[in-house]
Amino acid sequence: MNADPEAASVQVEPRVRPQPRRTRELDETRALELLGRTGVGRVVYTVGALPAVLPVRFRLDALGGVLLSTAADSELARAVDGAVIAFEADEVDGTDGTGWCVTVLGRAEVREPSAAEAPGARVEIRIAPELVVGRDLTPDLS
Repeated sequence: MNADPEAASVQVEPRVRPQPRRTRELDETRALELLGRTGVGRVVYTVGALPAVLPVRFRLDALGGVLLSTAADSELARAVDGAVIAFEADEVDGTDGTGWCVTVLGRAEVREPSAAEAPGARVEIRIAPELVVGRDLTPDLS
């Protein structure tokens, strides 16, 4: 077995352990406001009764619905139509652990492209916000 001398000399910086965090629940309006400030989140759904998590770009509609775009023949489009799914996005500082996270639970609707659109067109998925939970991650000063 040949050991790579360069790999053996790599120094790994110790990870800074964030201070304990306290979470504070946010009201729905504030949670949706924070959600609207980012453009990437994770959609959580099931495939064959197993959980699946997929990072996606998204936007919010005027009613707080989460809008995703995907290929019409994608696993995501096939799995979520009519199902209750979750969506999560966050902004957390990797140094001190402060930030926020928002989870939206709701029924997904796949909106098919019109017949006039080209084959292979993308579909829009809308998650109707039935439950919106936001949390603020703040330092535990106690």
